[in-house]
Amino acid sequence: MTVTKTMNDTLHTMTDLTNKGMERMTSLGELNMGLFERMAAKQMTAMGMLMEHGNRMLTLTVGAKGYNELFKGQVGALQDLGKVVMEESRDNLALSGEVRGEYQSWFKKNLEEMQVDLRKVMPAV
Repeated sequence: MTVTKTMNDTLHTMTDLTNKGMERMTSLGELNMGLFERMAAKQMTAMGMLMEHGNRMLTLTVGAKGYNELFKGQVGALQDLGKVVMEESRDNLALSGEVRGEYQSWFKKNLEEMQVDLRKVMPAV
């Protein structure tokens, strides 16, 4: 009877650890997907910004009355693009900090849970 009970307890423990491991991996996958979605949105914003800049340059090239007007327009467009790129860079650095914090909290939470689970298992082993 004791051997059967021990085997059942061990099987239950292994099943529990496996289920918790799957839950942890699922939560990591969800965290990764959230990050991917945010980064994809950033990339789409960047592509839109570059397309707008390209359209502006094309309009300047076609509509310029002379070289000086074209040059001034290009300089203005590049300055505007530079400002927007710097703003986006600051936003991306802030996003990197947020992502780092999210991964760090996920890791700490799951490490603590694993330690608790391992403490439960050690007497059973």
